[in-house]
Amino acid sequence: MEVILLERVEKLGGIGDVVNVKNGFARNYLLPNKKALRANEANRKVFEANRAKIEADNAERRSDAEKAAKGVDGKTVQLIRQASNTGQLYGSVSARDIVEALEADGAKVTKSQIVLDRPIKNIGVHDVKVALHPEVAITVKVNVARSPEEADLQAQGVDVLAQMFEEEAAPAAEDLAPEAPAEEAAAAPADAGEPAAETETAEEEQ
Repeated sequence: MEVILLERVEKLGGIGDVVNVKNGFARNYLLPNKKALRANEANRKVFEANRAKIEADNAERRSDAEKAAKGVDGKTVQLIRQASNTGQLYGSVSARDIVEALEADGAKVTKSQIVLDRPIKNIGVHDVKVALHPEVAITVKVNVARSPEEADLQAQGVDVLAQMFEEEAAPAAEDLAPEAPAEEAAAAPADAGEPAAETETAEEEQ
């Protein structure tokens, strides 16, 4: 289907561009969200008659988004979740969770502005894109951890999972280390006793 874009759409084009898209994408996303018009003769005339206003409105929204971005760009939010020892969450972190965390931190965004290809399902610090406007995108960090202490370590750049595995491996290495010396110690008295036995035999022969 050919459509006329009413705003910039990533990987498609900008305002006024006529592009060919899949019918489902047009009907389910572009048209209902007023991001495009069907590219027929009537709509072309409507668009051209209102082009100046459409572009002015877009510029105003872009300006507002740029101002809002200053208070959100680079912000870090913390989410405490239960997870297994391998770091897999019992559940996941969704766009709604991120919106609520940002709002609690004083940043107002909507669920539709969170660009999350798939839910977050493991602990760690994740970069998440937030599209405040079709031409204004920022990045926030989502620190997902099992405890506030773990979140603090991750914020400092510590790989908590790697650290945990190292700590678990250390006791095992310590348990194995004493085995060789113990065997040597057990063998020592037997070696030491041999000369004594030879001396006693020599005395009896005399």
